[in-house]
Amino acid sequence: MMKKVVAMMLALTLSAGMLAGCSSGETPAETPAATDDAAAEDTADDAAAEDAAEDAAEDTAAADSDLLVYGIYKAGDQTWFLDEGDAAKAAVEAAGGEFVYVDAKMNPEEYLKAIDNAIANNASGIVTCTPDQPMSQAVVTKCEEAGIPVVAADDALQDEAGEKLAPWVGINAYVIGEANGEWLANYVKENNLAENEEVGLLIMTMDTVSSCVPRAEGEYDKFTELVPEFDTARIFKADYDGTTDKGNTAAAAVITGHPEIKTWLVTGANEEGCIGAVRALESAGLDKDACVVGLGAYMAKDEWNNKGADGTCMKASAYFPAAAVGEGSVEVLLGLINGEDVPMETAVDAVVVTPDTYKDIMGKDAE
Repeated sequence: MMKKVVAMMLALTLSAGMLAGCSSGETPAETPAATDDAAAEDTADDAAAEDAAEDAAEDTAAADSDLLVYGIYKAGDQTWFLDEGDAAKAAVEAAGGEFVYVDAKMNPEEYLKAIDNAIANNASGIVTCTPDQPMSQAVVTKCEEAGIPVVAADDALQDEAGEKLAPWVGINAYVIGEANGEWLANYVKENNLAENEEVGLLIMTMDTVSSCVPRAEGEYDKFTELVPEFDTARIFKADYDGTTDKGNTAAAAVITGHPEIKTWLVTGANEEGCIGAVRALESAGLDKDACVVGLGAYMAKDEWNNKGADGTCMKASAYFPAAAVGEGSVEVLLGLINGEDVPMETAVDAVVVTPDTYKDIMGKDAE
């Protein structure tokens, strides 16, 4: 608006100059007068055009400020999802929008209620991790009917055949599992444990969650590939729901059920399950010689920060930043909102960290 005022003042000044010339009794040349008029008009037109551009920019900013994104996560009280949500929130706010974080509490009814609330509140888009993948089609249908883009984070929204129904952002599950299996295989070789009949491998599994199944498969496949002499009869599985408590219960059942195993190697589908196994080993008095490799490192770092390397049987963990998934899911969602073509799959890789390396590799995430 200031530019309009300047243009008007300039036009008045030019007009005043012409009037002053007339009052002096001098007859101004017609060509300069026409030139001055044209200049004033051009200046005013330029100012109007620039002001229109400013108004358009303000309208765009106003539109950006209307951006409302819901982040609906199956277990919103877990460290992973809290970190992921923080990153998603930062990405939305950087785009000038508002982010609403919702904890579905591993409850399908709570989850669907949250989806309905997001739709009722005219959300611009939704990023979500479902607690129950069989309801994927219902969620996608709700969002499609409301005209609201949705992006799956961590656990895919997929049909019964495993085909993705919406863009997905998560970890490179099988490759990350392989990284854990390789680390454990090297540990076994370095400590000559392969043919020791008192050594067992426990893999914590989440067989009902599609994104978690490849993690355990990668762990098993790579370990048995690199240590073929390790008797598979000494490899056990314990299925759980992704929480520390249920992981502890599942691990304890296997550990107490196999008293012949004195030294346990453990890895699994997520960090919570591995920590649950750590606690089960501690309760059984078998933690001193055990070796647990986590998946996520967001709880392993607490073990190392609070107990030191020698105070816990958590010896390593595959690190992949939750922030990468949180930020990535919002980037894909914003692409959908803007009508862009986006990839159906965006995967994040990992690196295995130990008490000696985690601070350098994880940076602020190690705090």
